[in-house]
Amino acid sequence: MATTIAISGKGGSGKTTIAAMIIQTLINQSAKSGSVLAIDADPNACLAMTMGTDVEGTISQLREQAKQKKPDNTGMDKARTFEYGIQQAITEAKGFDLLTMGQPEGPSCYCAANNLLRQFMDKLNKSYDFVIIDNEAGMEHLSRRTTNNIDWLFIVADHTPIGEMTAKRISALVKTLPIIVKKTGVIWNRTENHKEIDGIETFGTIPYDEAIFNASAQGVTVPQLDTNTPAFKAVQKILEQKLNLIKI
Repeated sequence: MATTIAISGKGGSGKTTIAAMIIQTLINQSAKSGSVLAIDADPNACLAMTMGTDVEGTISQLREQAKQKKPDNTGMDKARTFEYGIQQAITEAKGFDLLTMGQPEGPSCYCAANNLLRQFMDKLNKSYDFVIIDNEAGMEHLSRRTTNNIDWLFIVADHTPIGEMTAKRISALVKTLPIIVKKTGVIWNRTENHKEIDGIETFGTIPYDEAIFNASAQGVTVPQLDTNTPAFKAVQKILEQKLNLIKI
């Protein structure tokens, strides 16, 4: 069964870049860590671009197709058709697989499609050692219970009053989710200091890194970055010392 790590935070907090650095660290340590599935559950869907890969298709497209599809004579029932569609939507990238959720659900009911997605995700979870989920702050994907329980939730926050408030809101939202989140903590980004928030553990800090800033401005992807940059090494340290998931 995979170890599932979800990353959440407000827009601009750097969560997608951090999610990508976590994925790349696990890829670099694949002999020790194992196979990786990345799930982009943010409607902005920037994870593929950050990792330098293309998206084959999205779950939101499959939902729409499942909603509109009429019975045919192929002998393939809706569940098998939907599962086949998900398999086709998984992008096989360099060192990891990527599944993109796409746009949030509209006013129509997608209960049946979400149930099929959950069943498939339960199967898919058994095929990987790590599942990394890049979520938006509202965590709609998790609130719809379309994935497995979460082992670790990283709340990425910048060192500002808004960042602290957002971290508190996400932490409170977690307690209302219809899934189990075993461990929740904050990663303070672009700072070497951290704030103590009552009831929320700090998993670590990631310093401001000129190389990361320049890479974003110049369209350089995370796999192209030097893993010895301060930010990358801070991510590695969190995975090694705080979570004991891998040994760097």
